[in-house]
Amino acid sequence: MHDFQQTLVQLLDLVKGIWIKKRYVIIVSWLVCPIGFVAVATLPDEYTSKAQVYVDTRSVLQHLLQGLAIQSNPDSEVRMMARTLLSRSNVEKIARESDLDLTTNSEREFEDLVTRLASEIQLRSAGRDNIYDISYEHPNAVTAQRVVQETLDLFVEGSLGNNRRDTDTAGRFLEEQIAEYESRLSEAEQRLANFKRQYNNILPMSGSYYSSLQELTADLDNTQLQIRQTTQQVESLKSQIKKSTTVRNSSVSNQEDTILKTRYDDRIQTLEEQLDSLRLRFTTKHPDVIETQQLLESLEESRQKEIESFIASMESDGQAPMNELTQEIKLEMSRLQSEIASLEVKETDLQRKIAELESKVDLIPQIEAESTALNRDYEIMKKKYEELLARRESADLSRRAEVSAEELQFRIIEPPLVANKPSGPNRIILYTLTLFLGFGGGIGLAFIVSQLNPVLVRPKQLNRLSDFPIWGTVSHLDVDKIRRKNKLRVFIFVISSGAICLIFGVLVAAEIMNINVVGRLTS
Repeated sequence: MHDFQQTLVQLLDLVKGIWIKKRYVIIVSWLVCPIGFVAVATLPDEYTSKAQVYVDTRSVLQHLLQGLAIQSNPDSEVRMMARTLLSRSNVEKIARESDLDLTTNSEREFEDLVTRLASEIQLRSAGRDNIYDISYEHPNAVTAQRVVQETLDLFVEGSLGNNRRDTDTAGRFLEEQIAEYESRLSEAEQRLANFKRQYNNILPMSGSYYSSLQELTADLDNTQLQIRQTTQQVESLKSQIKKSTTVRNSSVSNQEDTILKTRYDDRIQTLEEQLDSLRLRFTTKHPDVIETQQLLESLEESRQKEIESFIASMESDGQAPMNELTQEIKLEMSRLQSEIASLEVKETDLQRKIAELESKVDLIPQIEAESTALNRDYEIMKKKYEELLARRESADLSRRAEVSAEELQFRIIEPPLVANKPSGPNRIILYTLTLFLGFGGGIGLAFIVSQLNPVLVRPKQLNRLSDFPIWGTVSHLDVDKIRRKNKLRVFIFVISSGAICLIFGVLVAAEIMNINVVGRLTS
C-alpha cells in the first residue's frame, strides 16, 4: 500500500510538472492542429463504385457429356481468371477503355498510372459460392463507375473468351497433328509396301524365318516317316504274295476285303449299310430297296472289272497267272508304290525349300528385323493417328456443347453505379487524430522540458534530490500577484484549448452534415 501511495505521489508530481509547462502544450497544439485541420479539409473527396457478380458453373451437359467429350473444371477456370484479371495487360486495357490514359502526357506517366491502378482496383471473393466483389475509388464518381464497369466486362468476356480461344487453339493443334501423322502414316505405308515388294521372293509367306524352317523340317521328317511306313507295307505285301501261292481260293476270298482296296470299296460298304437299313423298314419290292440293290450290283461289277483289268495288264507283261488273292495284293501294292513316288516328290521339294532357306540364313533374319521395325513404326503411327482422330471427335463434341450451352453463366447481383456521396476520406477520424496529435505532442514536449528543467513543488522532492535536512518553508511575499498570474495562464490555456476544440467541433459537424467547408470558404 505504501508503494502504491509513493507511485501515486510521483505520478502527481509528473502531472504538476507538465501543468507548469503547459505553455508548450499551447504552442504545439496551435502549430499542429490548424495545419492538420486545413490539410484534412483540403483533401479531395473520393468516390467508390462497387459491383458484385455471381458465376454459375453448374451445367447439365457436364453430367451428360462425362466420358464423351473433353471437359475442363469451370471452377478452376474462374479462379484462375480472377487471379489474372489484374495483370498488366488487362489493367492497361481497363485504363484505355475508361479514358484514364487521357490524363497522362508521357509513356512514363502511363506506366505509373497502370501500376497505381492495378493496386487500387479491388477484386475479392465473397466466399465459396463464386461471388466476386469489384470496387474502385477515385475523386471522380463517373470515372470510378467506368473503371469498375470495364473491369466487370473484362472479367465476364475474358472467362468466356478464354474458353473459346482454348477450344479453338486445341482444335487447330489437333488438326495440325492429324495432318502431320497422316502424312507420316502414308510414308510408313509406302515404305512397308516397297519393302514387301522388294523382298517378296525372300521373306516367308507366313511366320518368321526360323518358324518356317522349323515347320519345313518337321514336314520333311513326317514325309520321310510316311515313306518308310509305306515301303514297309509294300515289303509286307510282297511277302504275302509269296505265301498266297499255297493258300486255297476259299481263304483268298475270306481275306479279300482286308487286303485289297479299290476305289469302289467305300461306296459299296455305304450302300450295303443303306440297303440293310431299307430292308428293315420296307419289303424287297419297295422302289428304294430295288434301286439301291441295282446300284450295289453295278458297283460290284465295276469293281470286278477293275480287278480283271489289272490282272490282264499283269498277264500282258509276261507274268504268270495269279489267283484272286494275289491279284488283290498286287493292286494294293501298286497303289502303295504310287503313294511312295508321290511322297518322294514331296520329300525332294521339301529338301529344296529347306536348302533354299538355309542358304539365306545370314540374309533373312536381317530382312525380318527390318520388316519388324517397319511394321512397328507403322503400328505406332496408326495407333497415334487413330487416337488423334478420337480426340478430334471429342473436341468437336465439346465445341458443339459449348455453343449450345455455356458452361459459365454470369449473373450481375449489383451493377456499378455512380456514387452520389463521397466514400472518403474519413475526415472525422483524421480530424480526431490531428487533435490528439496536437495535444499529445504538446503534453509530450512539456513532459520532456519538465524532466530536463524540473520545478520543485513540494519540500519532499528536495529530500530525494539532496541529503540536506529541511528545517522549514518560506512562502512568497507577493502571493496574490502569483495567484493572479497563474489564473491568467490557466485562462489563456483554457481559451486556447477551447478554441482548438471549437474548430474541431465545427469541422466535425460540417463533415456530418456533408458541408464542403473548403468550398464555402473559397467561394
